[in-house]
Amino acid sequence: MASIYKTFTYNDITTVRDMLHEAIPITGAIASGTYGDNNIKTYSHDMFESVFDYPFLSSSANHIFDLTAGFATDSALSSSAVAASLDPSKKINIYNEMAQILAGFNESGQVRNFDRDGDLSGGDILQEVFIVNFARLLTKDEIKKQSFTLQLLTGGVVTAPEDMLTIADYGAQTSYKTNSPAGEYGILYTGSAAADGSGVGLVYYQAGIAVLTASVFDGTPQALYIGANGANDSEVDYETVAELLTTGSISGSADAFRNRLYNISFNNTVEINSTIYFCRANNNEFNYSSNPTYLSASQIVVKSNAAELPRSFITSVGLYSADNELLATAKVSEPLEKNPTDEFTLRVRLDY
Repeated sequence: MASIYKTFTYNDITTVRDMLHEAIPITGAIASGTYGDNNIKTYSHDMFESVFDYPFLSSSANHIFDLTAGFATDSALSSSAVAASLDPSKKINIYNEMAQILAGFNESGQVRNFDRDGDLSGGDILQEVFIVNFARLLTKDEIKKQSFTLQLLTGGVVTAPEDMLTIADYGAQTSYKTNSPAGEYGILYTGSAAADGSGVGLVYYQAGIAVLTASVFDGTPQALYIGANGANDSEVDYETVAELLTTGSISGSADAFRNRLYNISFNNTVEINSTIYFCRANNNEFNYSSNPTYLSASQIVVKSNAAELPRSFITSVGLYSADNELLATAKVSEPLEKNPTDEFTLRVRLDY
């Protein structure tokens, strides 16, 4: 009788994990005018705006990232003394919502602020921030550590920007943080010398979110803002980022940021987990077939005479449950002849 089932032993099964990476470049032109802002979607709630790689009304448009801005409750910008403040509660809510997801809560149950150096000591924190939330289409399972780079134009005027600033997660491959409820994150620096307290933002790898302090625009008169409907709007210049964040809308802050965006690049990560089954056919196994056509008049049809060895042809491998229910099938590229003088080990890999 042909052998039909064979039980795997502990040594017949192993698991592996592979990381596949893809380079993702996002040019500033996409965010600031390639399609005349038809690829920028704003919302009536004015909590954030979305950037697409094509006019968003097109069926072929892909969502790239969302932009928003906010400040902490204890920020100087949230004070009632700030004149002409526009929708401060929305900006505080945005900050608190993102902070509770990414930074969590402290021992007293209060939302933690974004910590500049990631030690959660309550020292130097990021109180006024721009937030870039990347689409899962781009980040996949996570952003690869030490691959994130963001370039901003922080000086000049809107029509003639200057002062390129390069921000990256330098050294994050070995110095990333793990004390976030959202997973691992790295600190963004403006130079490769990652000194404590010199961070200007945070990038959360599994969440696919970058948080950048608004202070990178400090000291650059008329550095920010262009009209919400594109380059043909009359310019509204704010001499400080604080003025923009308080007297401007959230979508206005998002417009200001994306029109200063020169380039974003990172590598995404796809995690592939695999189980490998070593299906072993020893010399005395699987030399016969249970197919009814294998016999004719009680004779093995593949034998010319009685002295020949029995043989079969292996064409597939079935993986079964403990109840002998077929779960998966693997096919070989061509039939493999099997007889008592041969032993085979077929390697079946199941990816998920």
